[in-house]
Amino acid sequence: MDETIRRPPKDGLKWAGAGPDVIACWIADMDFPTAPEIVEALQRRARGDLGYPAWAAEPQSGPLAEAFAERMLATYGWDAEPSWVRSFSDLNQALQVMLHLTTGPGDTVAMHAPAYPPFLGTIAEMGRRLRTDVSDLSGCRALVLVNPHNPTGKVFSRPELVALAEQAERHDLVVIADEVHADLVYAPGRHTPFASILPERTITLTSATKAFNLGGVRCALAHMGPPQVREALRAQPSFLYGGANVFGVEATVAAWRHADGWLRDTMTVLDRNRRLIAERLPGYVPPEAAYLAWLDLGRPGMAEVLEREAKIMVSDGAAFGPGGESFVRLNFATSEAILTEVLDRLDRARSAGLLR
Repeated sequence: MDETIRRPPKDGLKWAGAGPDVIACWIADMDFPTAPEIVEALQRRARGDLGYPAWAAEPQSGPLAEAFAERMLATYGWDAEPSWVRSFSDLNQALQVMLHLTTGPGDTVAMHAPAYPPFLGTIAEMGRRLRTDVSDLSGCRALVLVNPHNPTGKVFSRPELVALAEQAERHDLVVIADEVHADLVYAPGRHTPFASILPERTITLTSATKAFNLGGVRCALAHMGPPQVREALRAQPSFLYGGANVFGVEATVAAWRHADGWLRDTMTVLDRNRRLIAERLPGYVPPEAAYLAWLDLGRPGMAEVLEREAKIMVSDGAAFGPGGESFVRLNFATSEAILTEVLDRLDRARSAGLLR
């Protein structure tokens, strides 16, 4: 694919806070141009009708739900129900709504750690108690399952998911499955939707934003398997949670129906990049999915050191909760030239005694 990058220091929020000569590798966004099929779909919409779409009054239906169900069946063999879908602006909003509907203040919510910082923040802000030991889910009200996992890139195997499903049944809890990285699994790995194992207890959250580099379009959805959750949502005021916008839906539908060629080319580049990191960093195990390298640098505070001394901006692993203190998260969804420069800077930092 064309590895044209968007790297000028003033390129929006992605580079916010980056000083001169700093390579920003911290936010989960790719340095690749948008798929032509998505650009064309947005251009057609912009040239055409920008009034209210027919589906605007029914956020749980319409083309977004249909495209989602089609993709789940064709790609993963899961027969999702379009009428159980509800659109949201992003996954963080969707998670908060689902936790609001299924849990209360003081309830215990389980989630594997380290974990995506906004999800940790949501659980704290909503007054829920976090449990990071998921070997025993007794006393929990819900499990937030991030699969593929962020930040480690782990893809849960079917036996691992079945074991979690058995616990969910045993302890009568809802599973909120964030599967936004599902389309970014490297061969021969395969993503298994949790709802294909435990449909009546699973809420699936997903979006095209990660796999197709569309973070700014603000479009996500929840597929609600538990009937009590659908009923609870219907009981809420109609416009309380908003919904996806016209351009977000257009971009998402175009991605899921027409841009798989772009995605295959992108995965080829990402696979090469993860292998390049493994070649340059002895002992590093590449992720099974996504484009985030989870690097153990041996001691806390290394994100600040790397930005100051090596001019590399990464995410501090401490923000990901228990188990992340000595780690940093590095985004490798960029050109080979930039990734090579990042790795060269890491080598120089190690030679200078900054890294163990």
